[in-house]
Amino acid sequence: MNFLIFKDTLAPLICFNINQVKSYFPDIDKTNLTRWVNQNQLIRLRQSWYSFPEYQKDIDFHRLAANKIYMPSYISLQYVMSFYEMIPETVIQITSVSSLKTAHFENKWGLFHYQNVKPSLMFGYEPIIIKTSLANDQVYFMATPEKALLDFLYLNPYYKTKEDFEGLRLDEDFINEELDRERLNDFTQKMQSKSLEKRVKILLDAYD
Repeated sequence: MNFLIFKDTLAPLICFNINQVKSYFPDIDKTNLTRWVNQNQLIRLRQSWYSFPEYQKDIDFHRLAANKIYMPSYISLQYVMSFYEMIPETVIQITSVSSLKTAHFENKWGLFHYQNVKPSLMFGYEPIIIKTSLANDQVYFMATPEKALLDFLYLNPYYKTKEDFEGLRLDEDFINEELDRERLNDFTQKMQSKSLEKRVKILLDAYD
């Protein structure tokens, strides 16, 4: 199997799985993939998922990969809260939510963690368009700050008192000036959890 032909064919997919490889090259020997990974011509993202090392220079590739290698999913939770400087910590691990089971992957781009939520809670994210080195513009999905906060509270129900929320050390300026309270309220209602509604109110009161 000629690697250059393989690369020219699959590079536009950015991230691809073994089934996509076989759809283009039905007779491919999987030992080729193992050899190319060992030679650093190909990077294994997770079982049966691959990409090319050239994408390492694309600053948003790890976020795109997070969406691609475990679908459906969108980036949320602590990663988004850190991205918007809602929390003081820098979060390197990409945290996502998915209607699939909870999962964790590690590869050359970093750590990828996915937490399970009900399909009805898969909302509140926006498309982010990025440019890549070897392909056309691509899109990944990331939660709004409001949904990232709600996802965090939903998946961490032990945060429930004023003291608990103060311990999160949320940025007061962000909570009071940048957080879209109307959107937060709409999303909270859509999640249909009286317990969550009560905890959101306590959190907001803690930072007023």
